[in-house]
Order: sequence, then structure tokens, then C-alpha cells
Amino acid sequence: MASEKIKTVLKNLPDRPGIYLMRDADGSVIYVGKAKSLKKRVSSYFRHDSFASPRLRKLVQTIRDISVIRTETEVEALILEAKLIRKYSPFFNVDLKMSDRYPYIKITAEPYPRIVVTRQKARDEALYFGPYVSAGDVRSLLRLIERYFPLRTCSRDIVAGQSGRTTRPCLRHALGRCMAPCAGYVSAAEYRERADDVILLLQGQSSEVVERLRSRMDRAARTLNFEEAARLRDTIRAIWRITRQRITSPLREDFDGDMWLCLNELQEKLGLTTLPWRIDGFDISHMSGRETYGVVVVFEQGVPNRSLYRKFRIRTVEGVDDFRSIEETVTRRYGRCLKENEPLPQLVLIDGGPVQLQFAKRALLALGLGELPVVSLAKEEELIYHTIDGPPLRLGLDDPSLQLLQRVRDESHRFAVGSHRSSRSARLRRSLLEDIPGIGKHRAAQLIGRFGSVREIAERSADDLTSVPGIGPALAEQIVRYLKEKDDGDQ
Repeated sequence: MASEKIKTVLKNLPDRPGIYLMRDADGSVIYVGKAKSLKKRVSSYFRHDSFASPRLRKLVQTIRDISVIRTETEVEALILEAKLIRKYSPFFNVDLKMSDRYPYIKITAEPYPRIVVTRQKARDEALYFGPYVSAGDVRSLLRLIERYFPLRTCSRDIVAGQSGRTTRPCLRHALGRCMAPCAGYVSAAEYRERADDVILLLQGQSSEVVERLRSRMDRAARTLNFEEAARLRDTIRAIWRITRQRITSPLREDFDGDMWLCLNELQEKLGLTTLPWRIDGFDISHMSGRETYGVVVVFEQGVPNRSLYRKFRIRTVEGVDDFRSIEETVTRRYGRCLKENEPLPQLVLIDGGPVQLQFAKRALLALGLGELPVVSLAKEEELIYHTIDGPPLRLGLDDPSLQLLQRVRDESHRFAVGSHRSSRSARLRRSLLEDIPGIGKHRAAQLIGRFGSVREIAERSADDLTSVPGIGPALAEQIVRYLKEKDDGDQ
């Protein structure tokens, strides 16, 4: 049976790929696993039919906490799983603790690097990725590389600048699985570029791989090499499909489903150097200058990722000052990202006009992030401000790029208002208890945490209330009497 803490964790897990770490009562990592869907995989441990295995039953009984690390792809999760198992040596990961039995993917340190599967990690200059638990995982990874980034696997000795020593390429080249450096079909520079793509992919940096491919695709199109441009385009789209980054847009029912095209258009219209895979949206909410909150929402490939939403209670600003509240929120958000080495977005969107944009830019500049693209979206005419002094950008209301920005802006507003209301409601509930002599913030929080609401507390007997630590019989009677009098007065 899962504890209340575990149930809360399970409820908030994302339906996305990633890694989960299970900990015991001492906080030690006892199991590390990867998942195509964190929500489905982790929840499966706590179903009754999962207890058939004694080992699994013991694991579930030992779990006291679960944390997760989201990844963009299953491939990234596979790579990160191996690294974390090597780092923590969890008790229940019995298979990977004897990692010498499991395969690595090796990229050799040669002028024309080879890709090799090996079960021994030698002390050489080659790059090793793994170890991998499943041979099936390795095969899937190699099929991806072989199809879109073919490197040689043979051991023919090819020296830089002396390719073409074999007059005819082997069958692998005819099948599109090798670039045939042995026959002089590819230069050392071009081959090295392809090998670097593979290395980035194995490191889990699929976004950077796509940006490299896009740059080459644009260059090929400018030189009228349309065949190469088309090949690179197909490779990018394949990575989108494989990494689950190609998704149907919910912006409009008649939208053609090509979010890749939408993000391309947004990049072009805003003059961004990279595709806005991730967009962070900021907004401010307050009531009469009190309880001001700044929030950030996160959209990945055009879809909200609620597990990454954050809210900040404004500390340094007094009264109604949305401009400085934006500055504080942006500062705290990205200050934390820099401190904890969290990924940064490709675009920041501020709800507001040029003044809000100015304060956001000032915050980023102070953090050393002046190059991070930031725009603001004004509600009245839906104008996009991307410079402080220049004219705004006006897009048609049916433009998919504008619709995406509107959706991010509206979601940030919704989350800001919701965060303010929930926090204000909790404060009001708690303040009623704090008016009772002998009940401070700590005891009020304990009572709310134990019974859920002031109304529920008012319906309890004094004996029920003494179950909360620090609440004795006399204080319990005082609480019951106070809440009853308050209820009678309200009527």
C-alpha cells in the first residue's frame, strides 16, 4: 500500500520519458529505472499484481520517496539511467552492478571513427557510452544511427588524407549503412561532422543535433543542393518522430498538425538563431498590491509541461509594480536555473508591452544571459515587442505563430491567477485559526494538514483535535468553542 506521500508523487508524475529514483527511509537510492511514460511505469509498481515477485515486493515495501528526472527522449533516459546506476550502485539494480557483463557503444579515436559494441571499457582515447542493460536497447540505438548517421564498422586501416585505398566500397555502402571512406566517397571533415552528430545523440543532446542539421540544410538550399537539403530535412523530421517531438498542435482544429513548421515560422519571424523548442512564459498576479505572485509556465514543442511550472511570491517589491515584479521573477527563475544547471529556453515570453520587456531584459543582462531571446505580447492589439525602442511586430490573428504565443501567454495568466487564489485561500483559512489564542502558524498548519480545512476542524470533537501534536485537551476545547461561536455569528 502506497503512503500518502507516495500517492501525491504518483498523482503529479508526467506522462513523459525520464528516469525515476526510488529511495529508502535513510534517503539512499535503492533503485534507478527508465520509462517511456514516468506516470505509467512508476504507478505500475504499486498495483496489486506487481507483488508476484518477492524481489519486487521487497522493493515496494522499502520505498519511502520517489524523485524523477524528465528527459526529452527515451534514448536520453537510457543513457542517463546507466550513468546514475554507475553513480549510486542501487541495491535493487542487481543486473547493472556487475556492469562489465553489459555492452558499451564505442566511438573509436581514429581519423575516420568507427562505431563498435564492446563489453570491455579499455583505457584508450575512444569514447564509451553505457553500459546498457538491454541488448535490445543497444540494437534500437544502433538502428537509429545506422539509418540516419551511418558510420563505418569495419576495421580497415584508413589514414587521414589517404582515403580511396580500396577501389570498391562494400555492400554496407550500397545499403546506405556506410559513407565508404575506404573508397574515398567522403572527406575527413564531412565524416568527422557526421561522427560528432552521433556523439551528441549518444550524449542525449538531440536538440543540438537538430540545430546542426538545420544549419547544413539551409546551407545546402542556398547553394541549390536540393537533394542534400531534402535528405537533411528528412533526417530532422525522423529525429522529431523518434524523440516524440513531432506532435499535433491543439491551437486550431484545422491546423495541419505540423508543429515543426509552426516553430520554424516563429523562428523566422522573430529572427531567432535557434528553433524555439522550449518557451517560458511569465506573468504577474496580485490583489490590491498584496500577495503578489510571479509565475513561469513551460511549453515544450508547443505543448505545456505542467511539471515544470513554477510560482514565486514577490519579496522585494511593495505595492502594485508589475514591472519590478517581472524583474524579480525573471531574476529568481534563471538565477536558480544557473545555480542548479537546469536547461534554459530558446525563447522567453513576457505578458505585457515594451516596459515589461525592458525590465525582463535588465534582469537577464544582470545574470549574464543578455543573449537569451525575450519578447513581450501585449493584450490589446496582440503586438509582439522584441526590441525596446523598435516598432512591434504585428501578425495576423490567424497566424499559427501568434496563436502559439497567445496560448503560452494565456496559460501563464491562468496559472498566475490560480496560484494567487489558492495561496490567498490557504492564508485566509489559516489566519482564522491563528486568531485563536495559543494557535500560531505552526499549529494552524498542522491542523490544516491533518484535517484538510477549517470547516472539517469545526465539525470535529475536542478529542479528535488532541490527535495533533501540541494540541492538549484545554486548547482543543478552546478551538472547538471559538469555531462554534464564529459559525453562529456568521449565520
